[in-house]
Formats: sequence, C-alpha cells, structure tokens
Amino acid sequence: MTEGPKDNLVLFPKTLDYYQIQLTKMLETERYGEAKALLSFLLQCGGEAERHHTEWQALLGWLEAAFPSADGNLDFESMLTDEAEDENDSEEDFLKRRVSERYETDANYIPELLATLYNGDDPGQQMMILSQLMHVSHPDIDLSLRQWLARKEYIPPVQFRALQVLRKQGASGPASFRREGEILSVEAADTPLSFSDFPQAVHQVLERVRQTAEVSDPTLSYFAEETWKECVETAYGTLIYQGMAEDDDGGTDVWAAALHQLLAERLHAKQSDEWVREHYGITGELRFRYEQALRWLRNYAMEPRMPDS
Repeated sequence: MTEGPKDNLVLFPKTLDYYQIQLTKMLETERYGEAKALLSFLLQCGGEAERHHTEWQALLGWLEAAFPSADGNLDFESMLTDEAEDENDSEEDFLKRRVSERYETDANYIPELLATLYNGDDPGQQMMILSQLMHVSHPDIDLSLRQWLARKEYIPPVQFRALQVLRKQGASGPASFRREGEILSVEAADTPLSFSDFPQAVHQVLERVRQTAEVSDPTLSYFAEETWKECVETAYGTLIYQGMAEDDDGGTDVWAAALHQLLAERLHAKQSDEWVREHYGITGELRFRYEQALRWLRNYAMEPRMPDS
C-alpha cells in the first residue's frame, strides 16, 4: 500500500474506523495536506466506505478550496502498524484533550469556531466543527447553536450532531430545527449521545434483523447496525422516529422487515420482498406500514439529503 491505494479497495470496518479517527486527528492538528491525501485514498475505497463518500467528497472540496497549497504524503502501511498503539487512545479522549489545549491557550478559539459554523455551508466543515464543540464547555455554545439550528435547514446528520452538542453542554428545554419546510422541536436533554441511549424498541429492531439474517445472510447482519444507527439518527425528532421508538404490536417486525429488505437491495440487488415479508410476518394491516417504512428508508438511508436553499 506504500506505492499508492488501489481502486475498489474494500476496508474492514475496524480499519475504516481507524482511518476516520486519523482523519479527525489530522484536521485537529491542522495537517491539511495529509488529510487531503487520506480523503483521496478513502474515496477510492468501496464496500462500507462508499456510504461515507458524499461526506468525504464535500470535506475534500472544502480543504482544497481553503488550503490549496497544503500538500502531504501518507505511508498507509505505517498508519495501520500504528493502529495497535492507538487502541488505548480513543477518538473522544484525543479530541477532548486537543480541543481543551486550544481553548486554554486561545480565548477566541470557540467564538471563531462558532463564527465559521455560521458563515459556512459545507456539511463536512460543519461536522468537523461540531465534533470539536462536543468536547468543550463554553457559555456561548448553547444559545449560538440553538439560533444556528433554527435559522435554516441542514442535512439530518449535521442536525443530530448539533443536538448532541447541546446535550453535552448540559442544555435543557426545547431545541428547534427545520426539516422539509416544517419546524420540529425536541427536548435537548433527551438527545441520545450514543446508540445505546436510544429506546429499547430501536434496539429490538436491530436484534430482530440479526436473528433472522444470522443463518440466511450473515453479510447482511454485519451491515445492519451501522445502517440502522444512521437511519434512526436521521429520523430523530420526526413522526417517523416516534414510530421507530414505540414498542407497539407489530412495530418491531415492520421496521426490521423494512431494514432487512433495504440491506438486501443494497448488498445483493434483490428486488422481491416476498421472502422478507414471510419471515417477518408482514401480513394484513402490517403490509401498509411496512411499505411506508421501506419507502422512507429508501429515500433517506441511501445518502444525506441536501436541503433546499
């Protein structure tokens, strides 16, 4: 890999996660040339990595425009060798330490981040700033983020990350954001900080898919968690999310069947859902709810939707 990445390279999820952490560290330490090199490499990777291509392409475009002269080369083999040494230094610990150091030495650091957030439109840049704000407490963050969220619509992953930042700040009370022309509101203090914080019904859907796919399609089961996590975060605060989180009769089967079918379409290009409906008991009135759930997943789970400007 030292001679350059190959087209259609498929990374194992653990390796992909490691590269994501390294990318965050490069941005935090302003090694923009290396970050551009790593992004260019990741954009050549297929499989699980393809779901991040939109975000990576946007971030690379911003870096190219903001730091055109920044250049750097990477020894990918050495990066992977260093992975084991970094296992005890989690992404969260690293970011928290780095942001704290900047905050302590530069009083304008957080205000400048917030100003950049207000003035920028690039989702990759927005996610990078919000990731930094997750790891520091500052009196300006709560009000500034509330105003920023409410002023216009952003893609769902960015909105959810902003809500998580408010939760980390200890915020309470309603936080509003825009989605498809509507103004939605959630309790800031209830925003899940991790997947484990979501309601039990959300976890039951994932477990149902795992049990069904465990024997028939282990590959599908392998990709289910990350896909479902992204779907739930995208839906958070909407009526769709309420349906996902309600522990009612048939709800788990409906969403599990829809998730299973979505993954089958993604991974195997399967169009017929007869097998899925049979194994999840999707009959009678559940059929309509299942079709609604599957339609939503197809619309929102493939890639983040850019809001109308």
